[in-house]
Amino acid sequence: MTVALAWSGGKDSSLALQALRAAGEEPAALLTTVTEGTERVTVHAVRHELLVAQAAAAGLGLVEVRIPSPCPNDVYAAAMERALAQPPLDDVDEIAFGDLFLADVRAYREERLAAATPPRRARFPLWGRDTRALARRFVADGFQAIVVSVDPAQLDPAFVGRPYDAAFLDDLPAGVDPCGENGEFHTFVHAGPIFAAPLAVRVGRAVMRDGFAHADVEPV
Repeated sequence: MTVALAWSGGKDSSLALQALRAAGEEPAALLTTVTEGTERVTVHAVRHELLVAQAAAAGLGLVEVRIPSPCPNDVYAAAMERALAQPPLDDVDEIAFGDLFLADVRAYREERLAAATPPRRARFPLWGRDTRALARRFVADGFQAIVVSVDPAQLDPAFVGRPYDAAFLDDLPAGVDPCGENGEFHTFVHAGPIFAAPLAVRVGRAVMRDGFAHADVEPV
């Protein structure tokens, strides 16, 4: 049985990769959506060159699915169908995701993969884990990440651009999930046990785009 990993470049997909490897499994590829025009990871808005650098540091192939912005559901579904029909994903039995507890998101992923040709299964290596403990473990395991996107409706934009570390977790207001599972924030992982070597990056300027605060992480 072979598996590919849905990859955002953030902490949850990084922890999912760590979990797969701990179980003795190496993904056939990382699967990422990239927004056309901006050439950045969808939602996280991380530069394409840093996405490529992550995959290289993880020693894994990268499948990029390009989608427009905005992207209607049928356009997204069609783009994913095309990706699943081509190597290396045409030979994959399962797609793993870093989702933690949102049942509606899980159901959507399971339904879409079951409807694929041929049908695939969805796997959730981190499902149901305590997000507070998972966040602290991420830091304790030596991962390093930057908060690259913040939803100002759920968290002060001043948090964008900060390292995702113990101090960040200590400062989070009550009601904000420490893993950002409700979309409060997103991260970019630049070092940790899943990589052969850390990525050299720096935090650039912060901007508001499409209603979200983003920190532009730059290669050094």
